[in-house]
Amino acid sequence: MKLLIIEDEKELSGNIAAYMSSENYVCEQAFSYDEALTKVCLYDYDCVLLDLMLPGGNGLDILRAIREKKNPVGVIIVSAKDSVDDKVKGLEIGADDYLAKPFHLPELSMRIYAIIRRKMFAVNNLLSSNRVTIDLLSKSVTANGQPVVLTRTEYELLLFFISNRNKVVSKGSMAEHLSGDMADMLENHDFVYTHIKNLKAKLAEAGVKDCIKNVYGTGYKWVEP
Repeated sequence: MKLLIIEDEKELSGNIAAYMSSENYVCEQAFSYDEALTKVCLYDYDCVLLDLMLPGGNGLDILRAIREKKNPVGVIIVSAKDSVDDKVKGLEIGADDYLAKPFHLPELSMRIYAIIRRKMFAVNNLLSSNRVTIDLLSKSVTANGQPVVLTRTEYELLLFFISNRNKVVSKGSMAEHLSGDMADMLENHDFVYTHIKNLKAKLAEAGVKDCIKNVYGTGYKWVEP
């Protein structure tokens, strides 16, 4: 899962990024209005944490830009401005939640998880396909009822595949999902192949084969009957 933290307080942004990274999220940061607007226009995220008071502009205008593009990404307004008007305006524009500073990082983590679960997984903690089950809360995986130990990247890749079941996903989109905007700085995305190979091998060892198909010249697809 990929987060964008839009927050000009660098220490706070760093603390959020460190905590959420420990929870197996890929975190990107933006510290100004212009930087944030560029990122939300160029990249896809599973959730955006949005401060309202930013150098160069108002966070609510970023929220408007997100929703005008029909982008369904979850947005949590995180701001010291705790007035009723700010909350109402943000929710009217399309925010999913509002958390006033200061806050506890475990609470923020659960709010992020709740939004992603609601938007992507129909309010279910278990995601299943082809005899593979992902427990979204514990971030554990079973295949044919057997525990499958995955690296963080393999877990994120499996979740990405199952979330896009029966859809072709390109190598570029997988690279962006796994490494964020760093993907643009890489010479190639061949590292994706290595993770796919390892994931397929671990699933096959548990008796789940042929669910990840190579679509020649296009990408890969998680095939669900």
